[in-house]
Parts: sequence; C-alpha cells; structure tokens
Amino acid sequence: MNDLDNKQVINILNKIMELELAGVVRYTHYSLMVYGYNRIPIVSWLKSNATESLDHAYKAGELVTLMGGHPSLKIGPLLETEKHDIGDILRESLDHETASIKAYYELLKASEGSSVLLEEYAREMIMAEELHLDEVNKMLRKPGELKPFHE
Repeated sequence: MNDLDNKQVINILNKIMELELAGVVRYTHYSLMVYGYNRIPIVSWLKSNATESLDHAYKAGELVTLMGGHPSLKIGPLLETEKHDIGDILRESLDHETASIKAYYELLKASEGSSVLLEEYAREMIMAEELHLDEVNKMLRKPGELKPFHE
C-alpha cells in the first residue's frame, strides 16, 4: 500500500472542482446561445450538463473537506470564443470534457493503491465523463458516419 499525498490529492480535487464549476458556467452560457429548430432539446441537454457539472463540483468539494482541505473558490478557464454554432459549442464541450477527464486520471494515479474511496470515485467519474464524451462525439457525426469525430 502506497502513502497518500494529501496535499497533492487536495490540489487535484480542487482543480477538478474548478473545472466542473467552469462547466456549470460554460453549459449555462451555451444553453442561452442556442437558436434554431432544434433549440428546445439542445437547451435541455445543455442545462442538464450544467446541473451534472455542479453535482460533480460538489462531490469533489466534499472530498476536499474529507481530506482536511479547503474547497477552492476559483473557477476553471472560461474562454468566450464568440462562436455559437451548435458544432462549435459541441467542439468546445469536447475540449472542456477532455481536460476534466485528464484531471480525474491524475487523481486516479495519485490515489492508486492508497485510497479505495478516491480510486473508485476517480474511476466512476472517468466512466461518466467518457460516456459524456462519446455522446458529444456522436452528436458531431453526420448521420450514418460510424467513425468517431476527430478534429
């Protein structure tokens, strides 16, 4: 069994919290910028993602306090690209979710062999984020296109 570096884990959890809070802001903004025929289902999906990001941020914050740390008041990077086409929004979402997954993998690596709680949390979140990435990826494909979207 490895020793857990509490300070490192708290820093990673705070980074996750900041990224997820940025997701709340990002998805809320996106939901306000959707126009066109498909607005209603897309807005609903984006608002759902904002709520999910808030739940994820809260979970990370709870773990920060469990580890004896102080939850961050910062929010991760927020870029306003001024691009509000659905495809642009989805591509930005892919970038954001990819950054989040990297942070969860970082937590998994830092906790492996030291904390079943943190390992399982990281794995669960990686699974959820990878499923979300797949969903966005499928939304970016043209009908009948089986190969995953890549820029």
